[in-house]
Amino acid sequence: MKLRIFVEPQQGASYDQLLAVAQRAEADGFDAFFRSDHFLTMGGDGRPGPTEAWVTLGGIARETERIRLGTLVTSSTFRSPGLLAIEVAQVDAMSGGRVELGLGAGWYEAEHAAYAFPFPPLGERFDRLEEQFAVLTGLWRTPLGQTFDFDGRHYRLKDSPALPKPVQQPHPPLIVGGGGVKRTPRLAATYAAEFNLPFSSVQATGEQYDRVRAACEARGRDPQTLRLSAAQVVCCGASEKEVQRRAANIGRQADELREHGAAGGPDEVVARIEAFAAIGAETVYLQVLDLADLEHLDLIAAEVMPRVA
Repeated sequence: MKLRIFVEPQQGASYDQLLAVAQRAEADGFDAFFRSDHFLTMGGDGRPGPTEAWVTLGGIARETERIRLGTLVTSSTFRSPGLLAIEVAQVDAMSGGRVELGLGAGWYEAEHAAYAFPFPPLGERFDRLEEQFAVLTGLWRTPLGQTFDFDGRHYRLKDSPALPKPVQQPHPPLIVGGGGVKRTPRLAATYAAEFNLPFSSVQATGEQYDRVRAACEARGRDPQTLRLSAAQVVCCGASEKEVQRRAANIGRQADELREHGAAGGPDEVVARIEAFAAIGAETVYLQVLDLADLEHLDLIAAEVMPRVA
Protein backbone atom coordinates (compact mmCIF):
# COMPACT_ATOMS: atom_id res chain seq x y z
CA MET A 1 0.00 0.00 0.00
CA LYS A 2 1.29 3.44 -0.98
CA LEU A 3 0.32 6.40 1.20
CA ARG A 4 0.11 9.83 -0.42
CA ILE A 5 -0.53 13.25 1.11
CA PHE A 6 -3.33 15.27 -0.50
CA VAL A 7 -4.10 18.92 0.29
CA GLU A 8 -6.82 21.46 -0.57
CA PRO A 9 -4.98 24.80 -0.85
CA GLN A 10 -8.04 26.71 -2.12
CA GLN A 11 -9.22 26.62 1.49
CA GLY A 12 -6.34 28.94 2.38
CA ALA A 13 -2.65 28.25 1.84
CA SER A 14 0.41 30.04 0.55
CA TYR A 15 3.07 28.49 -1.64
CA ASP A 16 5.44 28.41 1.34
CA GLN A 17 2.94 26.38 3.35
CA LEU A 18 2.46 23.92 0.51
CA LEU A 19 6.21 23.58 0.06
CA ALA A 20 6.66 22.89 3.78
CA VAL A 21 4.05 20.10 3.66
CA ALA A 22 5.58 18.58 0.51
CA GLN A 23 9.08 18.64 1.95
CA ARG A 24 7.94 17.12 5.25
CA ALA A 25 5.98 14.45 3.36
CA GLU A 26 9.12 13.63 1.39
CA ALA A 27 11.27 13.50 4.53
CA ASP A 28 8.72 11.26 6.23
CA GLY A 29 8.73 8.77 3.36
CA PHE A 30 5.29 9.32 1.84
CA ASP A 31 4.99 8.25 -1.78
CA ALA A 32 3.54 11.47 -3.19
CA PHE A 33 2.31 15.00 -2.58
CA PHE A 34 -0.89 15.83 -4.44
CA ARG A 35 -2.99 18.95 -4.45
CA SER A 36 -6.47 19.85 -5.61
CA ASP A 37 -6.90 22.16 -8.59
CA HIS A 38 -9.46 24.76 -7.48
CA PHE A 39 -9.64 28.56 -7.53
CA LEU A 40 -12.33 29.22 -4.94
CA THR A 41 -12.77 28.16 -1.34
CA MET A 42 -15.69 25.93 -0.32
CA GLY A 43 -15.97 27.70 3.04
CA GLY A 44 -14.20 30.49 4.88
CA ASP A 45 -12.36 33.38 3.24
CA GLY A 46 -9.71 31.28 1.48
CA ARG A 47 -6.97 33.76 2.29
CA PRO A 48 -4.35 34.44 1.06
CA GLY A 49 -6.13 33.25 -2.10
CA PRO A 50 -5.80 30.46 -4.64
CA THR A 51 -2.50 29.12 -5.92
CA GLU A 52 -2.30 27.84 -9.49
CA ALA A 53 -1.81 24.09 -9.38
CA TRP A 54 0.86 23.61 -12.03
CA VAL A 55 2.82 26.74 -11.11
CA THR A 56 2.88 25.44 -7.54
CA LEU A 57 3.95 21.95 -8.54
CA GLY A 58 6.69 23.35 -10.77
CA GLY A 59 8.12 25.23 -7.82
CA ILE A 60 7.86 22.24 -5.51
CA ALA A 61 9.46 20.05 -8.19
CA ARG A 62 12.65 22.11 -7.96
CA GLU A 63 12.74 21.92 -4.15
CA THR A 64 12.16 18.20 -3.70
CA GLU A 65 14.07 15.17 -4.93
CA ARG A 66 12.09 11.94 -4.61
CA ILE A 67 8.42 12.46 -3.88
CA ARG A 68 5.93 12.18 -6.73
CA LEU A 69 3.74 15.17 -7.52
CA GLY A 70 0.31 15.58 -9.05
CA THR A 71 -3.25 16.85 -9.07
CA LEU A 72 -6.39 15.21 -7.78
CA VAL A 73 -7.83 16.43 -9.99
CA THR A 74 -7.19 19.12 -12.58
CA SER A 75 -10.40 20.41 -14.14
CA SER A 76 -10.53 20.16 -17.91
CA THR A 77 -12.49 23.43 -17.98
CA PHE A 78 -9.53 25.50 -16.77
CA ARG A 79 -7.00 24.93 -19.56
CA SER A 80 -6.99 23.98 -23.21
CA PRO A 81 -5.48 20.54 -23.81
CA GLY A 82 -2.55 22.01 -25.71
CA LEU A 83 -1.63 24.32 -22.83
CA LEU A 84 -2.10 21.55 -20.27
CA ALA A 85 0.11 19.18 -22.28
CA ILE A 86 2.90 21.77 -22.28
CA GLU A 87 2.52 22.56 -18.56
CA VAL A 88 2.53 18.95 -17.43
CA ALA A 89 5.44 18.00 -19.68
CA GLN A 90 7.43 20.97 -18.37
CA VAL A 91 6.80 20.13 -14.71
CA ASP A 92 7.65 16.51 -15.47
CA ALA A 93 11.01 17.73 -16.77
CA MET A 94 11.48 20.09 -13.81
CA SER A 95 10.90 17.17 -11.43
CA GLY A 96 13.03 14.65 -13.29
CA GLY A 97 10.00 12.56 -14.20
CA ARG A 98 7.90 12.56 -11.02
CA VAL A 99 4.58 13.98 -12.23
CA GLU A 100 1.14 12.37 -12.43
CA LEU A 101 -1.98 14.02 -13.85
CA GLY A 102 -5.44 13.54 -12.44
CA LEU A 103 -7.96 15.04 -14.87
CA GLY A 104 -11.70 15.49 -14.47
CA ALA A 105 -14.68 17.28 -15.98
CA GLY A 106 -14.99 19.98 -13.29
CA TRP A 107 -17.95 20.44 -10.97
CA TYR A 108 -17.70 23.67 -8.90
CA GLU A 109 -19.73 26.20 -10.85
CA ALA A 110 -19.08 29.10 -8.46
CA GLU A 111 -15.32 29.14 -9.13
CA HIS A 112 -15.96 29.26 -12.86
CA ALA A 113 -18.18 32.30 -12.39
CA ALA A 114 -15.67 33.93 -10.04
CA TYR A 115 -12.75 33.72 -12.51
CA ALA A 116 -14.47 33.64 -15.93
CA PHE A 117 -13.90 29.98 -16.73
CA PRO A 118 -16.50 28.49 -19.09
CA PHE A 119 -18.85 26.01 -17.44
CA PRO A 120 -20.88 24.14 -20.07
CA PRO A 121 -23.50 21.52 -19.16
CA LEU A 122 -22.33 18.22 -17.69
CA GLY A 123 -22.66 16.24 -20.91
CA GLU A 124 -20.52 18.71 -22.82
CA ARG A 125 -17.96 18.82 -20.03
CA PHE A 126 -17.56 15.06 -20.29
CA ASP A 127 -17.32 15.29 -24.07
CA ARG A 128 -14.56 17.87 -23.70
CA LEU A 129 -12.81 15.77 -21.07
CA GLU A 130 -12.72 12.77 -23.38
CA GLU A 131 -11.29 14.88 -26.19
CA GLN A 132 -8.69 16.30 -23.80
CA PHE A 133 -7.48 12.81 -22.94
CA ALA A 134 -7.19 12.03 -26.65
CA VAL A 135 -5.29 15.25 -27.35
CA LEU A 136 -2.92 14.92 -24.39
CA THR A 137 -1.96 11.35 -25.17
CA GLY A 138 -1.77 12.11 -28.87
CA LEU A 139 0.60 15.03 -28.37
CA TRP A 140 2.84 13.16 -25.95
CA ARG A 141 2.97 9.99 -28.06
CA THR A 142 3.74 11.73 -31.36
CA PRO A 143 7.32 10.82 -32.38
CA LEU A 144 9.91 13.58 -32.45
CA GLY A 145 10.04 15.25 -35.83
CA GLN A 146 6.41 14.46 -36.63
CA THR A 147 3.32 16.60 -36.17
CA PHE A 148 -0.03 15.94 -34.54
CA ASP A 149 -3.49 16.77 -35.89
CA PHE A 150 -6.81 16.40 -34.11
CA ASP A 151 -10.24 17.21 -35.47
CA GLY A 152 -12.69 16.91 -32.61
CA ARG A 153 -16.01 18.52 -31.91
CA HIS A 154 -14.55 20.86 -29.29
CA TYR A 155 -10.81 20.93 -29.97
CA ARG A 156 -8.92 21.13 -33.25
CA LEU A 157 -5.15 21.01 -33.65
CA LYS A 158 -3.27 21.25 -36.94
CA ASP A 159 0.42 20.66 -37.59
CA SER A 160 1.31 20.74 -33.90
CA PRO A 161 5.00 19.97 -33.32
CA ALA A 162 3.78 18.15 -30.17
CA LEU A 163 6.48 19.64 -27.99
CA PRO A 164 7.81 19.52 -25.33
CA LYS A 165 7.98 15.83 -24.55
CA PRO A 166 7.62 14.67 -20.95
CA VAL A 167 10.47 12.79 -19.30
CA GLN A 168 8.24 9.81 -18.52
CA GLN A 169 7.48 7.79 -21.61
CA PRO A 170 5.14 7.45 -23.29
CA HIS A 171 3.72 10.05 -20.89
CA PRO A 172 3.12 10.74 -17.17
CA PRO A 173 0.57 8.45 -15.51
CA LEU A 174 -3.01 9.62 -15.94
CA ILE A 175 -5.58 9.33 -13.15
CA VAL A 176 -9.34 9.17 -13.71
CA GLY A 177 -11.63 9.44 -10.72
CA GLY A 178 -15.24 9.73 -9.66
CA GLY A 179 -18.45 7.85 -9.10
CA GLY A 180 -20.04 7.99 -12.55
CA VAL A 181 -21.31 4.54 -13.46
CA LYS A 182 -20.82 4.56 -17.26
CA ARG A 183 -18.53 7.16 -18.82
CA THR A 184 -16.10 7.40 -15.91
CA PRO A 185 -15.23 3.66 -15.89
CA ARG A 186 -14.90 3.71 -19.68
CA LEU A 187 -12.54 6.69 -19.61
CA ALA A 188 -10.48 5.02 -16.91
CA ALA A 189 -10.25 1.80 -18.87
CA THR A 190 -9.24 3.69 -22.02
CA TYR A 191 -6.72 6.23 -20.75
CA ALA A 192 -5.82 5.84 -17.08
CA ALA A 193 -2.94 4.27 -15.22
CA GLU A 194 -4.97 4.71 -12.04
CA PHE A 195 -8.61 4.96 -11.02
CA ASN A 196 -9.47 6.89 -7.84
CA LEU A 197 -12.69 7.16 -5.87
CA PRO A 198 -12.46 9.90 -3.22
CA PHE A 199 -14.31 10.26 0.09
CA SER A 200 -16.56 7.24 -0.27
CA SER A 201 -17.40 4.22 1.84
CA VAL A 202 -15.53 0.96 1.45
CA GLN A 203 -18.66 -0.69 0.06
CA ALA A 204 -19.39 2.02 -2.53
CA THR A 205 -15.73 2.09 -3.51
CA GLY A 206 -15.70 -1.65 -4.07
CA GLU A 207 -18.80 -1.42 -6.25
CA GLN A 208 -17.18 1.28 -8.39
CA TYR A 209 -13.97 -0.74 -8.65
CA ASP A 210 -16.06 -3.61 -10.03
CA ARG A 211 -17.52 -1.30 -12.70
CA VAL A 212 -14.06 -0.15 -13.67
CA ARG A 213 -12.75 -3.70 -13.86
CA ALA A 214 -15.72 -4.62 -16.07
CA ALA A 215 -14.98 -1.64 -18.32
CA CYS A 216 -11.39 -2.82 -18.68
CA GLU A 217 -12.55 -6.30 -19.66
CA ALA A 218 -14.99 -4.84 -22.18
CA ARG A 219 -12.08 -3.07 -23.85
CA GLY A 220 -9.85 -6.13 -23.79
CA ARG A 221 -7.61 -4.62 -21.12
CA ASP A 222 -6.32 -6.65 -18.19
CA PRO A 223 -7.89 -5.01 -15.10
CA GLN A 224 -4.69 -5.74 -13.19
CA THR A 225 -2.93 -3.10 -15.30
CA LEU A 226 -5.10 -0.34 -13.77
CA ARG A 227 -4.03 0.77 -10.30
CA LEU A 228 -6.92 1.40 -7.90
CA SER A 229 -6.86 4.07 -5.21
CA ALA A 230 -9.02 5.86 -2.66
CA ALA A 231 -8.89 9.20 -0.87
CA GLN A 232 -9.90 9.76 2.75
CA VAL A 233 -9.74 12.68 5.16
CA VAL A 234 -7.19 11.76 7.80
CA CYS A 235 -7.28 12.73 11.46
CA CYS A 236 -4.87 10.65 13.51
CA GLY A 237 -3.86 11.17 17.12
CA ALA A 238 -1.60 9.44 19.60
CA SER A 239 -4.37 9.91 22.18
CA GLU A 240 -8.11 10.54 22.07
CA LYS A 241 -7.46 14.10 23.23
CA GLU A 242 -5.17 14.61 20.25
CA VAL A 243 -7.75 13.15 17.85
CA GLN A 244 -10.39 15.52 19.22
CA ARG A 245 -8.03 18.50 18.93
CA ARG A 246 -7.11 17.75 15.35
CA ALA A 247 -10.75 17.25 14.39
CA ALA A 248 -11.73 20.56 16.00
CA ASN A 249 -8.90 22.36 14.20
CA ILE A 250 -10.47 21.47 10.84
CA GLY A 251 -14.03 22.17 11.97
CA ARG A 252 -15.09 18.53 12.16
CA GLN A 253 -16.26 16.06 14.79
CA ALA A 254 -14.03 13.09 15.59
CA ASP A 255 -16.90 10.58 15.50
CA GLU A 256 -18.07 11.87 12.12
CA LEU A 257 -14.54 11.56 10.76
CA ARG A 258 -14.29 8.03 12.10
CA GLU A 259 -17.41 7.14 10.13
CA HIS A 260 -16.52 8.91 6.90
CA GLY A 261 -12.73 9.10 6.89
CA ALA A 262 -9.52 7.64 8.29
CA ALA A 263 -9.67 8.91 11.86
CA GLY A 264 -8.80 7.93 15.40
CA GLY A 265 -5.69 6.39 16.86
CA PRO A 266 -3.10 4.69 14.68
CA ASP A 267 -4.87 1.32 15.05
CA GLU A 268 -8.12 2.80 13.71
CA VAL A 269 -6.43 4.52 10.79
CA VAL A 270 -4.55 1.33 9.90
CA ALA A 271 -7.83 -0.64 9.99
CA ARG A 272 -9.49 1.85 7.64
CA ILE A 273 -6.62 1.67 5.17
CA GLU A 274 -6.57 -2.12 5.33
CA ALA A 275 -10.30 -2.20 4.54
CA PHE A 276 -9.59 -0.41 1.26
CA ALA A 277 -6.64 -2.70 0.58
CA ALA A 278 -8.97 -5.68 0.96
CA ILE A 279 -11.12 -4.52 -1.98
CA GLY A 280 -8.11 -3.90 -4.22
CA ALA A 281 -6.82 -0.41 -3.45
CA GLU A 282 -3.08 -0.14 -3.88
CA THR A 283 -2.85 3.55 -2.93
CA VAL A 284 -4.61 5.74 -0.38
CA TYR A 285 -4.51 9.52 -0.54
CA LEU A 286 -4.70 10.98 2.96
CA GLN A 287 -6.34 14.39 2.81
CA VAL A 288 -4.59 16.70 5.28
CA LEU A 289 -6.62 19.82 5.99
CA ASP A 290 -4.53 21.52 8.69
CA LEU A 291 -1.39 22.43 6.77
CA ALA A 292 0.31 23.95 9.82
CA ASP A 293 0.23 20.65 11.71
CA LEU A 294 3.33 18.97 10.30
CA GLU A 295 3.57 16.74 13.38
CA HIS A 296 0.42 15.04 12.09
CA LEU A 297 2.42 13.78 9.10
CA ASP A 298 5.21 12.62 11.39
CA LEU A 299 2.78 10.58 13.48
CA ILE A 300 1.23 8.89 10.46
CA ALA A 301 4.65 8.13 9.02
CA ALA A 302 5.87 6.62 12.27
CA GLU A 303 2.79 4.76 13.49
CA VAL A 304 0.68 3.98 10.42
CA MET A 305 2.87 3.74 7.33
CA PRO A 306 5.12 0.86 8.51
CA ARG A 307 2.04 -1.26 9.24
CA VAL A 308 0.42 -0.87 5.80
CA ALA A 309 3.41 -0.48 3.48
